[in-house]
Amino acid sequence: MDRKDPSNLARPIFIRPFLLSAVFIVAVFLSPVFAQAQGSSKEICLSCHGIQGLEKVRKGKPVSLYVEREKLSQSVHGPLECASCHRDASQLPHPSELKAVQCSACHAGASQAYSQSVHGKAHAKGDGDVAFCSDCHGSHNILPAKHPDSKVYPLNLPRTCGTCHGDPELAKRHRIPVANAYQLYMDSIHGRALTRSGLLVAANCSSCHGSHEIKPKADPESKVYRTRIPSTCGACHAGVVAEYFDGVHGRAVKEGSSVAPVCVDCHTTHEIRRVETPAWKLEIIKECGTCHRESLRTYRDTFHGQVTALGFTRVARCSDCHGSHRILPASDARSSISRANLVSTCQKCHPKANPNFARFSPHADPNDKERNPGLYYAARFMHILLIGVFLFFGLHTSLWLFRSTLEVWRRRKPPEQAEGGPDPDGEEGKDGTPKP
Repeated sequence: MDRKDPSNLARPIFIRPFLLSAVFIVAVFLSPVFAQAQGSSKEICLSCHGIQGLEKVRKGKPVSLYVEREKLSQSVHGPLECASCHRDASQLPHPSELKAVQCSACHAGASQAYSQSVHGKAHAKGDGDVAFCSDCHGSHNILPAKHPDSKVYPLNLPRTCGTCHGDPELAKRHRIPVANAYQLYMDSIHGRALTRSGLLVAANCSSCHGSHEIKPKADPESKVYRTRIPSTCGACHAGVVAEYFDGVHGRAVKEGSSVAPVCVDCHTTHEIRRVETPAWKLEIIKECGTCHRESLRTYRDTFHGQVTALGFTRVARCSDCHGSHRILPASDARSSISRANLVSTCQKCHPKANPNFARFSPHADPNDKERNPGLYYAARFMHILLIGVFLFFGLHTSLWLFRSTLEVWRRRKPPEQAEGGPDPDGEEGKDGTPKP
């Protein structure tokens, strides 16, 4: 072929504009079509899973396969395609049983924390009752944690946890010690502040136990491990925890003591109540006595202790004298029961108290000869006096009773027996008059 042939030279001039135009038409007019085809996989899935009533039977139980379109679009995963989570559903028709969604593909940190938690370890062992990602966050309706409708929003979180931790049967199967944690929490000061007052700053489940990293209380890394409880509570009660660690109990905890009282010993765990209630004021005395048995025994012998034993609270209790969170020994100059502060402590209830008044011993023990010698001998004298009085008057009463019994017995005898029998000469009649 001759390259100089006019027909050969004219063909490229004609074809080039045509090809450029075709490419332009495809790019402008057909690109939305391709984009729609590429983004229509979610719509394809919803063409089946958007039908209400769609379900299947799994392990003998019906399982809903329905996905609500509106909730899916509003969820945090709304912009994602279905195959982003259900990767084995990228081809249609997909398998009848899809593999479990691996949240760790995106949420590696949360997944790692969950795997080391009490829930994650139980899930790894095949426990079907244990909480998994979807149980707490939802599935196709997952919302941000700060969204009021989220299952993990502070106002909703107790109810979410209560699905398991308010079920007595589930607690029995898994030997969970507190079967009604949800009910107790809802009636506590924290639960009421959250649900009735709407205070989002009130402590909820995750505030104390954590979220993904929940561990059993026996684990030293747990937020509710005994020696870590003060720090956990101190996340909200900063002022109180500072006073606590400055007291004898807090210092003992810092030194590694496992028996020193912590927050839950006095305030309990889930059923925390207001400290102004009379019932709590009376019960806390008994709680102090679980460690300070002798102090409780001697306190009960005093006027204060006997009045509180009757159910009245308008008298001095442990915390009125010793303090509540920052309890210090009497040898500490800052202590409320030190010599320098004792009068002012008594004056809180007794305005006219003076140094002589403050000499009263609220824990005096009549059986302790070394500590209270005067009281010891006075008590012994009173015991001897009491026993002597009872012996003397017991003997006196017994003799008096014996004599009174003899007198009554004599009075009940017939006159002839009382006078020595009937008249042998028969000189008297029946009425006692001489015979004629």
